[in-house]
Amino acid sequence: AKAMSRARDNGMTAFIPYITAGDPDLATTAEALRLLDACGADVIEVGMPFSNPYADGAVIQASAARALAAGATSDTVMAMLKEVTPELSCPVVIFSYFNPIERRGTGSFTAAAREAGVRGLIVPDLPYTEASDLSIEAKKNEIELVLLTTPSTKAERMNEITSASEGFVYLVSINGLTGTRPDVNPRVKDLLREIKQAGHRQSSCCWIWHIHP
Repeated sequence: AKAMSRARDNGMTAFIPYITAGDPDLATTAEALRLLDACGADVIEVGMPFSNPYADGAVIQASAARALAAGATSDTVMAMLKEVTPELSCPVVIFSYFNPIERRGTGSFTAAAREAGVRGLIVPDLPYTEASDLSIEAKKNEIELVLLTTPSTKAERMNEITSASEGFVYLVSINGLTGTRPDVNPRVKDLLREIKQAGHRQSSCCWIWHIHP
């Protein structure tokens, strides 16, 4: 939340790069994290490799497959982050599908994330209405649970999500898979305005799920 608030207070757009952990290997991921931090990232989003990243497009699906083939697991990713995060000036947020979290246990996963120096967690396939248990464990371990909203989210539900989300609000700018597109959804400005109007906390910020060349 502090990193996002700092960018907003300075009138800046936050730079939040995404990288899949373990592609091509964890040593390279560690070096990439250091480089992204040196390049001025406000927050770094680290993808936990998963065998069925169905909300992602071909690029991230292939990246996750390479990471898994190279032997990346939640344990090895956490171990790598534990070594690297003390060197970084910006916070790290884990992007993970719920299956790896559920297999490990929400309490165990969030405790390991805290031990690894992780500050936030994004779970794209966990509905807001089913996030209470994970939210409780995340709070216990001082992990900010970032919630998602979409173009089809009703105003009342968006209000609830914006109030409950920590760190920032993750705006999925399109209904579809991640990937490169020629332009930004024309509704993005209106969606951002709606999120700001729904926000109850000064630190509420948002992220646009869009990859542009």
